[in-house]
Parts: sequence; C-alpha cells; structure tokens
Amino acid sequence: MAIYIVVAILAYFIGSISFSVILGRKMGGIDVREKGSKNAGSTNVLRTVGKKAAILTLICDILKGVVAVGIALLAHVIIKEADASLLVQLAGVCVILGHTFPIFFEFRGGKGVATALGVLLITNYQIGLICLVFALVIMLFTKMASAGSVTAAILFPILTLFINHNYIVDGNYVIFGVVVALLVVFNHRANIKRILNGTENKISLKK
Repeated sequence: MAIYIVVAILAYFIGSISFSVILGRKMGGIDVREKGSKNAGSTNVLRTVGKKAAILTLICDILKGVVAVGIALLAHVIIKEADASLLVQLAGVCVILGHTFPIFFEFRGGKGVATALGVLLITNYQIGLICLVFALVIMLFTKMASAGSVTAAILFPILTLFINHNYIVDGNYVIFGVVVALLVVFNHRANIKRILNGTENKISLKK
C-alpha cells in the first residue's frame, strides 16, 4: 500500500511544477494566469508570451506525464509485488491532478491536456498518437484548441475498448480512460459553454 501512496504523491508533485507560469515569468515577465484566458497552459502562453515559450511549455508539460509514469514503472521494478498497471494508472491520474491543482502555485493550474498526452503516449503510444492526430485535425478545422482537446479526451476511453495491445504494461485501462477523459472535460467546462455560445477564443500562429 505504501508504494502506491508514494507514487501518487510523487506524480502529484511532478504535475504541480507549472512550467507555463515559470516560463511566462522568465521569458515574458508576466503571470500567464493573469493574462489572456488566464489559463496556465501552452495555448495561453502562445497568446501572451509567444511561440518559443509555448513550445517549451508544451514539451515540458508532456514530459511531466512521461516522467510520472516512468516513476511508476521504476516502483514496480523495486517492488515486484506491486501491480504495475495500477501504479501506472495512479501516476497518470495524479500527475494530471497536480497540473490542474498545483500545490506550488496556489492550486491554480492548467487543464491537463499536454500532461495527459504524455501519459497516453508512454502508456500506449498507438492510442496516444491517434488522439494527438485527431486533436490536431479538429483544431485545424475549428481553430479552437479546446475543441480538439475535449474531443480527443472523449476518444481515449473509446479506443481502450478496441485496442488491447501496445500497452506499456498489461491491464484494464477502460476505467482509467474514463477518469482521464472526465478530468479533461471538467477542466474545459467553461470552454464548452463558450463553444456552444459561439464565443470561444480562436488560436492563431501568426503572432
């Protein structure tokens, strides 16, 4: 039981490192949570600071998910009796929670999309890539990052029903997929309202 608690706490702390806030302050001299959409994510960093900071934020946020799952796998190597699949799923959920409610940044974080992508890519690269491509296509047609993020999140648990191979460790990931999808959708509840009202912000790479 102790190993599961340790992994959960470590994953949460890793998720709590808000690179959007750190890079926003270093490269733009601002707190991105007070500018633009006021979201601590790479899309808002793009709007308020610029492409370079946004790309760095995106990469770092994805790596948070990868590192958290890596720690879960290392824990299984150390304590072989521990359930590897449960450790991976626990780390995945907790790192997203850390990104959303970062203890180091007044619990005001981002929406967990990039970090969830990191978790998906390392947990099952096939599902991760499908969700990524799907999200990019939706973003391309709608010009809305939130639309791509939400639809890709919903796609994730659906894919776990049909894809039963290429997982980093064996296990049932349907419930995990549902939990991750619910987290991402919940974090985008305001965006969903704006999409339905036709007032959602569009993204642009011209800046």
